[in-house]
Amino acid sequence: MAVPAKVTWYTMRPLLRVVQARDLEARRWVRALRRSPVRVLLPSGQVEERKRAPDKQPRKAVPEAASQEQRLKHPLETSPSQTPHSWEETGLRYDKAIPGDRRLSSVMTIVKSRSFREKQGKILLEGRRLIADALKAGAVPKVFFFSRLEYVKELPVDKLKGVSLIKVKFEDIKDWSDLVTPQGIMGIFAKPDPVKMTYPKTQLHHSLPLVLICDNLRDPGNLGTILRSAAGAGCSKVLLTKGCVDAWEPKVIRAGMGAHFQVPIVNNLEWETVPDHLPPDTRVHVADNCGLYAQVQTSNKASDRDWTCDRRFLKFHKYEEEDLDTETRKDWLPKLKVQSYDLDWTEAPAAVVIGGETHGVSLESLQLAESTGGRRLLIPVVPGVDSLNSAMAASILLFEGKRQLRIKVEDLSRDRSYH
Repeated sequence: MAVPAKVTWYTMRPLLRVVQARDLEARRWVRALRRSPVRVLLPSGQVEERKRAPDKQPRKAVPEAASQEQRLKHPLETSPSQTPHSWEETGLRYDKAIPGDRRLSSVMTIVKSRSFREKQGKILLEGRRLIADALKAGAVPKVFFFSRLEYVKELPVDKLKGVSLIKVKFEDIKDWSDLVTPQGIMGIFAKPDPVKMTYPKTQLHHSLPLVLICDNLRDPGNLGTILRSAAGAGCSKVLLTKGCVDAWEPKVIRAGMGAHFQVPIVNNLEWETVPDHLPPDTRVHVADNCGLYAQVQTSNKASDRDWTCDRRFLKFHKYEEEDLDTETRKDWLPKLKVQSYDLDWTEAPAAVVIGGETHGVSLESLQLAESTGGRRLLIPVVPGVDSLNSAMAASILLFEGKRQLRIKVEDLSRDRSYH
């Protein structure tokens, strides 16, 4: 039977008095011990000595006379496991903003202006996920403002070379953020060029011969939602004509939820140049979400088969109705065949024009649709109900086009399997 080791302990400390919180008059004494063995007697007779842990050394006070450059410049420290491209190897450093630093405010003031974005070619991105998507797609960063160093360490090291890194207070980011809950990091990027971007392979694999053309879309939330639908449906590209809200407006980017880096977006186009961005033999169709269901269904005239656009149901942003009489109107208004949106309109590469809710589609869009043999795609609504939201109409048509194209692919695969 093993003999237990004998342990020699320090002398017990004096008794400590403890005051009960409930009764201030009550007193009792507690025996408090701080035990630390100094010698252990083993059964074999050997003695094991134990040394006391050395007392903690007091921290050395940092001299207050440190230079300003040493206070502002800090290396991006990280764990040794971050190899082979660790922060130490790349030599990345960041600036720490001092009180009164106006770099964030000056940049935010001008980068939210459309004229500055178009002139300087800079855009603002906010949030870790959006910035990560932009870097993955090949967007070029210029400046990062962040409140915590961990937010920058999450980004690829090789993408941060030559980028200005500035650490600011979270309150400063919150003051300039458009988000309800700011994420603590904002980035200034060069305006992406769709030709030079690297879009996700999965997105390219599911890309369809379907192009979206935005005409007179003025609402940032609607445009962002439409871009998100275009990316989800698998559009090959999105074209924005002059008169639309800037696709790189912060509100549009926020509503797009990363769609800007999943589908090519060509911004601020003249109508004369739109055909240059379309594949050969593309048919341009115009969305009809203006409530023409009652007129088409109740009329039995032969002219309805090749329906001529009626000014009573159209909104043109360049022309006034009073300037033209009925006879003159028939000469210049394009003739477009009306077709229900759920009938086949994807027999050739297709493009869909979505007009804004305020100004509607432009005359140029109707002329382009007529010249390419396109149609007016009718989305039926109950008589008396106002027109659909532009984002809703775009989503309906784009996913209907995707459904029709998928059926064609399935039929083609079935025919090949029979042979």
